[in-house]
Amino acid sequence: MAFTFTTLKTAIEDYTDNSETTFASQLTRFILNAEERILKECQLDVFRKNVAGSLTASNKFLTKPIDFLAPFSLSVINSSNNEFLLYKQVTFVQDYTPNPATEGVPLYYADWNDETLLVAPTPSSALNVELHYFYRPESITAASSGTTWLGDNAELALLYGALVEAYIFMKGEQDVLSAYESRFQESIRWLKNLGEGLQTRDEYRYDRVRRDVA
Repeated sequence: MAFTFTTLKTAIEDYTDNSETTFASQLTRFILNAEERILKECQLDVFRKNVAGSLTASNKFLTKPIDFLAPFSLSVINSSNNEFLLYKQVTFVQDYTPNPATEGVPLYYADWNDETLLVAPTPSSALNVELHYFYRPESITAASSGTTWLGDNAELALLYGALVEAYIFMKGEQDVLSAYESRFQESIRWLKNLGEGLQTRDEYRYDRVRRDVA
């Protein structure tokens, strides 16, 4: 059974038998918290994205996409060839080229801050790049269609994750809260089995967490 934002809110109220005004005003927050937990606990193909961009000559920084969470790979197109940069810590990248005026085709990249990637050496010319990254998908609470991939394919994780948040808000009985958390963790295991097991069995490169198929 797929969920839309509307049907998910109704299900939360039905499970908790609570439609009190203050409680109802927090339904969106319960769902957002559940989505955040799912996003941080599972690596799924649906949370991966490729974008094209460009490096500027003499500029060692590359702006991240607004929905960026973590990198999978970064490559530069050099003489029509994709050349993959190696991901390193900022200290390594800065030690490699302590003088930012040292220019060439970048070999390494690192997270500089929440908005920027750092590359080294500094590009000696403008270069097209391709960034493959882990991104924050649209929330079901804001989707114009009323539903999202999680609403269609991870409905149990969404429901029980939201119920955990709702029951914490209600200061409900510990045994019921534990039951909701147990069902949420069970749903997360199913998603992990899909995203980190079934979808990775024939990958050539290990670009993400891998686990045995249950």
